[in-house]
Order: sequence, then C-alpha cells, then structure tokens
Amino acid sequence: MQWEELPCGEGDADIVYLPKHDSEWPVLVIELKWKDSAEGTISQILDRKYPESLEGFGSEIVLVGINYDKDAPGRDKKHSCKIIRMEK
Repeated sequence: MQWEELPCGEGDADIVYLPKHDSEWPVLVIELKWKDSAEGTISQILDRKYPESLEGFGSEIVLVGINYDKDAPGRDKKHSCKIIRMEK
C-alpha cells in the first residue's frame, strides 16, 4: 500500500509505502523538502516519530530524505538525498 501525506507520529509523512504484514520488504518513508538539507529531512522524520507509528509493518524501515534546490535555473536543478536503514 502507498499513501501520500499519511498522518503518523507528530505530523504527516509525505510518502509511505507499507508492505503486507507478513512481508520481508521494508517500510519506506520519503520526506521531500526545499530550502533545507537531506539531513534536515531525516531529522524531521525522526523528530516527529514517524518510524514509531509504523511499527508492525515489514522487517525494517528505510527513511529517505530528499531536498530540492527549486530556485536553480533550468537544467541546473540539484537535489541531495540521504537514506537510512533502521533495523527493528
């Protein structure tokens, strides 16, 4: 299952993929930001306790923080990304 803006923890996660309860696949939490940093997006996921609210799904949780530079001209748009695996 996939949700956009899933209420969890102390806010809404931008994108969450939940595997079936008996699956070996991880939960995937994606947070998107601009004018921040990839590390800042991961911090938001952790500070707002998104992983704690998703326990019981999958064998692990993968956190993805993506920050875009929306003000860069044309094809020069850049992004930064940080990925963390959390074992349960």
